Amino acid sequence: MLPLATDWPTISSLVTGAGTLVLAVATFAAVRSANRSARIAETALQEQRRPVLTQSRLEDPLQKLMFVDGRWLSVAGGRAAAEHIDGSVYLAISLRNVGSGIGVCQGWTVRTGLSTSLTMPTPAALEEFRLQSRDLYVPAGDIGMWQGALRNPEDPARAAVAEAIDTRQPITIELLYSDQVGLQRTITRFGLTPTADSWLASVTRHWYLDWDGPRPEHEVRAAVDVVQRDWDAAGRRAASRALGAAPNVDGTAAHAAATDSEEPRTTS
Repeated sequence: MLPLATDWPTISSLVTGAGTLVLAVATFAAVRSANRSARIAETALQEQRRPVLTQSRLEDPLQKLMFVDGRWLSVAGGRAAAEHIDGSVYLAISLRNVGSGIGVCQGWTVRTGLSTSLTMPTPAALEEFRLQSRDLYVPAGDIGMWQGALRNPEDPARAAVAEAIDTRQPITIELLYSDQVGLQRTITRFGLTPTADSWLASVTRHWYLDWDGPRPEHEVRAAVDVVQRDWDAAGRRAASRALGAAPNVDGTAAHAAATDSEEPRTTS
């Protein structure tokens, strides 16, 4: 019998190939893990810089600001200012940044009435926003102010908002802002509700423009549908009760007449 010859070149090639395969798998796993770690680090950094603007607290101090034409406005905590003076409209909101990053106001838009998730489920288009001419920074965990003015006599928004202020009707303002490097653009919708001597400010919605969230739109729409169904059911119940208590021709209540007619007769 002839001794079996060992094919060392073939064995060496197989071992080299196996080692290369193991190295490739390890490299792929390491790159994938590194990418995942990088995404986590990027998300963490963005959350550390993300501003979230809301109305300030009612106990927050009074703030004052001046417009370019020398007009001053004072706004207490949790409130807004809306004034129509000599044909010009002056608006301001006392803000609090509940996020962890500095907020920089970039633009704003205004409309009359209170916009809700039912009547206007999406924010205004970006081209509708008016750019801020003044740098307005709101520090993280602290208060600040936003201001805007409408002075152009031919601006239809000025006339509508001026009438809403004069007749004490609600106003909706949407603010476009970003972090301190101009990223993480966010739109927050504020409702301004008139009271006896001031305007209360309240937040109704937030939208992230560069990221998903903070709430999926399909969940918001589902919640709006539930509220609408409950509202309709309450309206039908109120209407049925009103019909049940409607007066007859002789002025007596219908349900009372029905009750009287159902009383048993007495026999002698």
